[in-house]
Amino acid sequence: MTRVAHAGVGGWGKNVARVIGELTDLAWVVDTDEARQADYAARYPQARVSGSFSEALADDSVDAVTIATPVPTHYALAKEALEAGKHVFVEKPPAMRGEEMEELVELARANDLVLMPGHLLLYHPGLQKVKQLVDSGELGDVACVYGNRQNLGVIRSNENALWSLGVHDLSVILWLLDEEPVDAVAHGVDYLQKGIEDVVFCFLRFPSGRVAHMHLSWLDPHKMRKMTVVGREKMVVFDDMELERKVTVYEKGPWEPAESYGEWRTRTGDIFSPKIPNAEPLRLELEHFLQLVDDGPGDHREAVDGLAVVRALDRLTESLRAGAPA
Repeated sequence: MTRVAHAGVGGWGKNVARVIGELTDLAWVVDTDEARQADYAARYPQARVSGSFSEALADDSVDAVTIATPVPTHYALAKEALEAGKHVFVEKPPAMRGEEMEELVELARANDLVLMPGHLLLYHPGLQKVKQLVDSGELGDVACVYGNRQNLGVIRSNENALWSLGVHDLSVILWLLDEEPVDAVAHGVDYLQKGIEDVVFCFLRFPSGRVAHMHLSWLDPHKMRKMTVVGREKMVVFDDMELERKVTVYEKGPWEPAESYGEWRTRTGDIFSPKIPNAEPLRLELEHFLQLVDDGPGDHREAVDGLAVVRALDRLTESLRAGAPA
């Protein structure tokens, strides 16, 4: 079994530790909080528990690490792990600058190691169905994609809504369209904390002519986790807040101009919701990571896709800063 050292068991990190413990040998648990150390020492008596990430990396029997610490620490910890010869799964985003992510990708390539960013939604069975519809051509030529990720929820102080919420939808958009944007524009406002935008609107244009939009907000009366893909033949909506109808396909689109008024008529057909497996995305994601560790990183597709996301975030951040009031 792959021996894994996991770093960070607060917030989302406790879920990563749980699934790793179910799938393989959780050999180390690292966290700087002493209360969490005591908790996990009791939960996983077979694992070594420490406040030192370097101590875990020094264990030659450790094959891989999973990192779910605060975002500003991701780059330094992932770099240290790759330099120690460990395969790395690191929660999103792995770095907060394009240059840092490029360095991580090159380290992974040079050492033939797995570097896998934690883009959870790519492993959601509902979005995998959407990807299948896009790739099969069933939707026709895709014109645009837009995402809504809003909530009156956790207000973060170490990252804005773009980096906290936008990375989810951005990873999905780039994956669905399989291209990087040529234009990336963002506008936002920092209502609650100066310099940390809690409401952000983004626009992306791609080489194919397709466009995408993201509405990201911590200040909204509705909790929304929705992605819409508009094709010439059909349209599909992924709604993660729906319990049963996660994916809905609409057979509708523009048809032809009406002779009497010169307006376009619409073609409306069936509306249906395909059955979506009720599998845990995090488990599917970490199974994929462990399979890569066994098989090797191959073409490093996961790391390269992660680099594309960070590069786009970089460009959107530049746009955000350029439009910010002095």
